[in-house]
Amino acid sequence: METQLRVALAQYPSGREPAEIVAAAKATAADIVVFPEMYSNGYARFDPDDLAGRARWCDDAHALDGDFVGKFREAANTHRMHVVATFLEAAAPKPFNAALLIDPHGDPVLHHRKVYICDFDSPKSACGRGTTFGVCDIETRAGPVRLGLMICMDREYPEAACSLSRRGAAIALVPNCCDLVGDRFCGDVRIAQMRGRAFETVMGIAVANYPIPRCDGHSFAVHPSGTIIAMADHSPGLTIADFDLAAIRKARLEDHFRWRI
Repeated sequence: METQLRVALAQYPSGREPAEIVAAAKATAADIVVFPEMYSNGYARFDPDDLAGRARWCDDAHALDGDFVGKFREAANTHRMHVVATFLEAAAPKPFNAALLIDPHGDPVLHHRKVYICDFDSPKSACGRGTTFGVCDIETRAGPVRLGLMICMDREYPEAACSLSRRGAAIALVPNCCDLVGDRFCGDVRIAQMRGRAFETVMGIAVANYPIPRCDGHSFAVHPSGTIIAMADHSPGLTIADFDLAAIRKARLEDHFRWRI
């Protein structure tokens, strides 16, 4: 049996039709395509002192059963592949920064709301905070696999990946929106951090980021050994990561002492 799970990282600016990107991912024989964080508005910021601007930002939120999410569901069903959609999710009293794993029939199977909100970012003042990290079993050409979701800053906290790993996730999918290589404060520490996180939790990790000028691109994927298996440059496009599920299962069995701690 084929054991390579192919993940397409959709490093595109917000605004491009999801159907086009999902179709392009399908053409690469990808099993899953992951969009960057809050694709519905490109992780737009606002002046926190402008109450009207904040209200307009919140009004641009989308319901789980609304038209924006519906585009991803239709594309997943049309192209028979898994899709991780990202959007500002409508909710009271505050919207959520959300990601939704959709199966090849167009049905949502895993819903995640960002837990660790950036205190230094204007959306923090308007977004609600998620509370849990969930996992989901899916069927692929490479066999069954358990996946988990994190969103951007979630990955910076050890508890997030540890929670997913302890619940049996073999791969964590991470929609992202920040500089990964040329951050003015920390350089490429986030990439090094994910290499270490993958090693300590014995999980594969795949990060989908925005291209320039929104962020600096460099969407990437890491094997549980900490080895980078795919990395983009700064420009728009799909980055393809092949995860060897047999190798991940073997690593998780042999190094169980790491993720069970």
